[in-house]
Amino acid sequence: MAQAAAVAKPPAPPRRRRASATPRRLPYLLIAPAALLMLGFIAYPVISVFYYSLQNYNPTKPWRNGYAGFDNFVHAFTDDPQFWDTLTFSAKWVVVEVGLQLLFGLALALIVNQTFVGRGLGRALVFSPWAVSGVLTSAIWVLLYNSQTGITRYLADLGIGSYGTSWLSDTSTVFPAAVVADLWRGVPFFAILILADLQSVSKDLYEAAEVDGASRLKQFWHITLPHLKDAIVLSTLLRAVWEFNNVDLLYTLTGGGPAGETTTLPLYIAHTSVDAHNFGYASALTTVAFVILLFCSIVYLRLSKFGGGDK
Repeated sequence: MAQAAAVAKPPAPPRRRRASATPRRLPYLLIAPAALLMLGFIAYPVISVFYYSLQNYNPTKPWRNGYAGFDNFVHAFTDDPQFWDTLTFSAKWVVVEVGLQLLFGLALALIVNQTFVGRGLGRALVFSPWAVSGVLTSAIWVLLYNSQTGITRYLADLGIGSYGTSWLSDTSTVFPAAVVADLWRGVPFFAILILADLQSVSKDLYEAAEVDGASRLKQFWHITLPHLKDAIVLSTLLRAVWEFNNVDLLYTLTGGGPAGETTTLPLYIAHTSVDAHNFGYASALTTVAFVILLFCSIVYLRLSKFGGGDK
């Protein structure tokens, strides 16, 4: 009987073979070389800056080089008024530039989102300044602001202002002149991102709003703006970081002058490291700038509830 029961017992199901882990790891293995290369290019400079921020390092004065601890940071916050002046101007520059660029970029995006003859050409003209480098942009505006051949001469011909006036050398006009030059290049960035998000807004929402009697202003406030929230938050954050780190345009346009009126913190860092060769102190200032940007970015994303899905 025992033998018969053993024969009648159904065979056990075949054991499932364990799936090989290699296919799952293959994508990570393929991107590992590029990831390690990028990590090297990013990690080494960051670690070097943190290291040199704790050092007295000036190649022109090697006898003073050595470990400084937090002396560079103490000097920045207590004994360097230029640090506070440049930090204040950087905040002013970021707020004015990002605010105006967002306002004009949103207006341009709404305009080129409409249907009209030559819309493709209009979009190309609106977005073309973004393809121009910062140095070339500043070179164009240096020529436009030239006191002999630029805008001021033509205004003087019309009786507005006087001949030989240079807006870039006058402390009362250099800031708005620099703002206008950077606006020309920065506005298309907002227009591009906002226009891309506008394309995804369902027209049924506007049609339903029109049926309910909603005005254009109410449609913009209750449909368009909520839909553009994440695009606006992301674009303002990215542009704020870029404007804070703006060096190429201001360096070429004004050099930080006149009398340091347009010197941002990154531009001050560039002068400290390149001109004064004080790489230790410049590294400490760079670390401070990094912490400020990181803190402000986290707070901004938290307050704006970026990615929360509240349309």
